[in-house]
Amino acid sequence: MKITAIKTFIARHSGRPRGLIKVETDEGLYGWGEAYSIGPDLSVEPIADYVFEMIKGEDPRRIEYIMLKLTQQFRFPPGGTGLAVISAVDHALWDISGRAAGLPVYMLLGGAVRDRIRVYQGAGGRDGRETADHAARLHDEWGFTAFKLSPYRMDPDANRWGLVCAAAARYFEELRHHARDEFEFAFDPHAKILEPIKAVQLANALAPWDPYFFEEPLRPEHAPAWARLRPQLQVPLATGESLYTRYEFLDLLAAQAVDIIQPDVCVCGGLLEMRKIAALAEAHYVTVAPHNPMSPVATAVNVHFAAATPNFVILEYILPLHCEWRDWVDDPYLPRDGYLELRPDRPGLGIEVNEKAISGNPYVHWQRTCSLRPDGSTAYI
Repeated sequence: MKITAIKTFIARHSGRPRGLIKVETDEGLYGWGEAYSIGPDLSVEPIADYVFEMIKGEDPRRIEYIMLKLTQQFRFPPGGTGLAVISAVDHALWDISGRAAGLPVYMLLGGAVRDRIRVYQGAGGRDGRETADHAARLHDEWGFTAFKLSPYRMDPDANRWGLVCAAAARYFEELRHHARDEFEFAFDPHAKILEPIKAVQLANALAPWDPYFFEEPLRPEHAPAWARLRPQLQVPLATGESLYTRYEFLDLLAAQAVDIIQPDVCVCGGLLEMRKIAALAEAHYVTVAPHNPMSPVATAVNVHFAAATPNFVILEYILPLHCEWRDWVDDPYLPRDGYLELRPDRPGLGIEVNEKAISGNPYVHWQRTCSLRPDGSTAYI
């Protein structure tokens, strides 16, 4: 079997483009993958074309060999946009391999260590009671028992930090008062905090009401800052969506700077690389909760990762029913009782992409835009 083509689709979701990749072979088998939207999104196709020239004619089942070849032929670190495309190619190679073997991808990873995959969903509201009501609706319809929200009830860049922390604490206290006892609530400051002491203050303000985890309060570049932060917290510390490859995660883990890692399979280097990252985390007694604000294609890849990874704990998930995503995949993974069920009778990733639905979308420019502080300086997103 040989790789004969890589096709790129820039599909649109909620006003922003998303890159999907299809790898084809001379035996008629194909596989799908998803690239993270690092930006510029128009870079996905030329990078995919460049990657194809490196691996055309290769057996797509030689995934370790192909990933090594790409890394070595790039020579310099491929960066966020390069790794996003490489990740999508990796997904597609696993999909092809599973289809060729007649097995789900998780069986190629050593088999399932669990029968279903717990997921969490974003929730929110104007106050704690409204957020609790939102969570209850998600639970009643889909069984969710875990949720993630922003801790900010006022602009953190325009208000005294003590007021920001106090408002977050009041919000969580009210939420706990109205929500079911079994619900888990994680908080994501979204890397908007520069000073570690402020992250400590916010985390400890939330701590009395038992947050599930405290996600990425700081920028990820300086592991020693995280190592100083973690011992001062009373809540589990999570990060990893902005880190690439096992080498960056090794720095964080070796510093004992995190409780939960959150690699993104669409940017960290793919499923093969994320398995290596998870193995490093397991050796450091750290669990994995993948970052996944992505389409049903990436969710399918994450399902197989989670099924075969011992230290997996929970998967970020977005319901694909009320947006363009509902048409991208003919039968997306949908939760039942707050879990995604495995599909042992379906080879590969267990999904079929609707090529018609993702074709012909006019490109729309999208970029992240930072806010401005009262003094006119830029703030972290």
